[in-house]
Amino acid sequence: MKQKAADPMESTGRWDFLTNHAHVLLCVAHDPGIRLRDIAASVGITERGAHKILSALVEEGYVQRERVGRRNRYTVRPDLPLRHPLVQGREVGDLLQLLRGPARSRAEQGG
Repeated sequence: MKQKAADPMESTGRWDFLTNHAHVLLCVAHDPGIRLRDIAASVGITERGAHKILSALVEEGYVQRERVGRRNRYTVRPDLPLRHPLVQGREVGDLLQLLRGPARSRAEQGG
């Protein structure tokens, strides 16, 4: 009996082209006042996982954290280099610009 070829998505589970670090960075870049629970929900990870990733990004200087009242406000450092040798010479801002797409006017956004 011939077996059906396995669907790569079924055999490996859900995967993505970006790491969770990139997803967290995108969340923070999109909404500097975002809460950990909202990052976790958007990325599909636990709050603890979101906290660990965000803390690593802060420790490495890719994100700055500022306490504003009872909340944190985050600032992404777009001028810092990406870490992998394949993207040597590229910066965080290049990645964010690519993933966000070209800037759209309010009229184009429907507002």
